[in-house]
Amino acid sequence: MHGSARPDSARPDSARPDNLGSGDIDGFGARGRDPGVGAGSVDARGAAITSSPPVVDRAREIELLEAALSCGAHVLLEGPPGTGKSTLLRSVAADVDVPYVLVEGNAELTPARLLGQFDPALVLSRGYSPEIFADGPLLEAMRSGALLYVEELNRVPEETLNVLLSAMSEGQVAVPRLGRVTAAPGFAFIAAMNPFDAVGTARVSSALYDRTCRIVMGYQSAEAETDIVALREPDVDAGWRERVVEVVRSTRTHPDIEVGSSVRGAIDLTRLAVALSRRRGVPLTDDEVGVAAATTALSGRIRLHDGCGRSAEDIIVELYRRVFAVPEESRDDERTRGGESPGER
Repeated sequence: MHGSARPDSARPDSARPDNLGSGDIDGFGARGRDPGVGAGSVDARGAAITSSPPVVDRAREIELLEAALSCGAHVLLEGPPGTGKSTLLRSVAADVDVPYVLVEGNAELTPARLLGQFDPALVLSRGYSPEIFADGPLLEAMRSGALLYVEELNRVPEETLNVLLSAMSEGQVAVPRLGRVTAAPGFAFIAAMNPFDAVGTARVSSALYDRTCRIVMGYQSAEAETDIVALREPDVDAGWRERVVEVVRSTRTHPDIEVGSSVRGAIDLTRLAVALSRRRGVPLTDDEVGVAAATTALSGRIRLHDGCGRSAEDIIVELYRRVFAVPEESRDDERTRGGESPGER
């Protein structure tokens, strides 16, 4: 960090995966965010090396991104949440041995936060001297020849996006009272966005599209998503895990659901079911455990069509029992033995 002028939401990110991390960003088990993280960055040149999970079933996208970076192109990764956009960037940055600066896009990412600013306290005594200017993530990436990676690009205000256009097309930005900053070799702009999210987002201008190469990342195959869940919960029965993934994938095709769950929902469903079965002392295949885990993990991840007349929980229970095919008489027997209804344990 470079003093108080750096956005207090800054955080480091490394570009070298070694093994599975402990957090989750894009459904692959990527690193979690540090407390208080928002829009910002730290010096990519001093970023610590931390772990990151392997990329599953993305050979085409890896090849395209590496090729784009090798020829100096800027790239837009476009796809729904949970499709591994951030994990892909980490993997490729590691492969080509290039540092990167991560910025989380939101309405508070102003041009000043992106570029940096003079330390107000020191300006009074020393004037607008370049030595007291704290670089923002854009200048940090430009000076060090790093990748600038912006998540949720379509949440960034238009005036901030306009700052990026000059850096992308000319490799330079003009900062008031500081002067013109020229990008070092290796600088490139990479952005990720979910084009299907209309809440809190804005349309990305054609000027930005005109300066980027677009890589579309859709949901992966059932086999690949099962492998992703297995990376996080390797000790559960493979057949049960496949059916969990089937439940999650069925949320993307149900007629009452506008937006379904990503593979993150399958990871959380599996984790919750394992934890609940241990707490209750029942098998992982227990119907009440599965229903409780499914409704908790998935009901907030889906968005229903207006006027469908059903609750998210009702639809999740329908999908779970359709996939797991638990006969009604079996559920009645379980309730009779336990003396409780689902959700009361």
